[in-house]
Amino acid sequence: MKKNLIFIGLALVVGLLGGWLIFGGSGNDEQAIKDLSDMSDSHDHSGESAEQMWTCSMHPQIMQPEPGDCPICGMDLIPAEAGADGLSADEIKMTENAMALANIQTSVVGQGQMDSGTLKLSGKIKPNEESNAVQVTYFGGRIENLYVNTTGERVGAGQRLATIYSPELVSAQQELLTAASLKESQPALYKAVRNKLKLWKLSEKQINAIETAGKVQENFPVYATVSGTVTHKMVEEGDYVKQGQPLYKIANLNTVWAEFDAYENQIASLKVGQTIKVTTNAYRNEVFDAKVSFIDPLLNSSTRTVVVRAVLNNKNDLFKPGMFVEGKIEGAQESTLRKITVPATAVMWTGERSVVYVKTNPNEAIFEMREVLLGNANGDTYTIIEGLQNGDEVVTNGTFTVDAAAQLQGKKSMMNTAGGKTMTGHEGHLGMQGNNSGDSKENADHSEMKERIAVSNKFQGQLKQVFEDYILLKDALVNDDAKNAQQAGKQIIQSLKNVDMKLLSDEKAHNHWMTIQKELNTSANAISSNTDISKQRGHFKHLSAHMISSVQLFGVNENVYIQFCPMADNNKGAYWISLEEEVRNPYYGEAMLTCGEVRDTLK
Repeated sequence: MKKNLIFIGLALVVGLLGGWLIFGGSGNDEQAIKDLSDMSDSHDHSGESAEQMWTCSMHPQIMQPEPGDCPICGMDLIPAEAGADGLSADEIKMTENAMALANIQTSVVGQGQMDSGTLKLSGKIKPNEESNAVQVTYFGGRIENLYVNTTGERVGAGQRLATIYSPELVSAQQELLTAASLKESQPALYKAVRNKLKLWKLSEKQINAIETAGKVQENFPVYATVSGTVTHKMVEEGDYVKQGQPLYKIANLNTVWAEFDAYENQIASLKVGQTIKVTTNAYRNEVFDAKVSFIDPLLNSSTRTVVVRAVLNNKNDLFKPGMFVEGKIEGAQESTLRKITVPATAVMWTGERSVVYVKTNPNEAIFEMREVLLGNANGDTYTIIEGLQNGDEVVTNGTFTVDAAAQLQGKKSMMNTAGGKTMTGHEGHLGMQGNNSGDSKENADHSEMKERIAVSNKFQGQLKQVFEDYILLKDALVNDDAKNAQQAGKQIIQSLKNVDMKLLSDEKAHNHWMTIQKELNTSANAISSNTDISKQRGHFKHLSAHMISSVQLFGVNENVYIQFCPMADNNKGAYWISLEEEVRNPYYGEAMLTCGEVRDTLK
């Protein structure tokens, strides 16, 4: 029993000293040891304040408001030193060693004007609804023949679309022949019968032909009333249709709509009549000028965007509905003269709010999470409307690592707005508070990247092979190549089998890798067994979240870039890793190749 007590005491000392080395302490080594010796073995904390939190010496991410057992290892919780270092609830402190390992960089922000201010918007080409038409049948019956059978076919006004057998029309023709023989004596009846046929869109020429032939025509043609492109075929041969039933949707594509999504903080910069320069990947060297013709008065509450529309001339048939386009509005940021700008890598976006980390002490690595209100994006920078002041020093590289350190210390962070206890998952790996922002679990996992764990060169080499297969998969998705993506998924599975978990003697590293390996294997299996590239890309998001965690935790002896596309996964956003700083989007491929930005750099 005595030996057990000694062992537990030594474990407590090692755990606290390890936590001090990673995240910094409130004083020097002697003070940290003194703080430990002040804790009584009886755990009598009746005099603690109501704000006292309890943590585990071996798992500092555990924070509970009362004493008890660690949910991971079962050890007795000890009083956390929250507040003992003189920091506020929003501040965290990191060691110089942690700063160097994570390559955390900061820069001082100031006011300035974007001389070439440009508002960038992403969107799609859609048919001009004002030029759309629905081709209907004006008499009921059975479709005997369809002469336009596929969407995308062009039709002209007066072109025959179908023939229909109509019992009603047969009866009306018989009435016409009878009335024609009585037109001298009953001209009103004759005129009424002819008008009835005209209501069914029969022309004078057709009516006269029936009279001249003197016999009933069984099958009648349906002619197009407009010119355009068939966008939707709504019937098949043999169908019975009622009078007024739609047959086709026909769009006149001589003009099309370019519809862009603008975030609510961009609305103030938009006005009807502004010139918008439109570009597309299909015609990389061409710029098309248009005017903003409509700004939706209603905000989409789920995406927090409004639709901005411009009408494009399409007489040369360059624009196809569904095509991705980018719009640039020059001079849309006149109001940014007194707004602060920051690099895009400084901002973390949860889907509902944006945060940055500000260095609050110029002489120490103390950081404070701060919510900001974003203005317009201009290349690699954001305008900050609220939340920062001239002269603030913000983290511009390693922002995710600082946020992870905040999570481990039980402080407020990007996904944990309340701070305090952090829930655990998979024995401590990537545990976090429930995500209330609506972001997917993959994004939540990514935001929890932890500081580097020392592992053997041999393990790093095995992990690097997994990473290289991941890059092959990423490149295949960039190239819209589902077959090679499937093969790369199989290679990842094989490389994961070759990673020797026994090389991880550290318990913390072992537990992390167990969970990461399982998640990577699940995603790679899903990709390798699927030939649908859209489904492969869905699984790639989850795979990337855990691949980012593994690179952050263990390293691959290479500089890599964490990149982010805000439009992926239905505007929820998604991350991936690249060896090149240039953005090549695996979630959209050629359709929107350059959509995204670099959010972090891992070394």
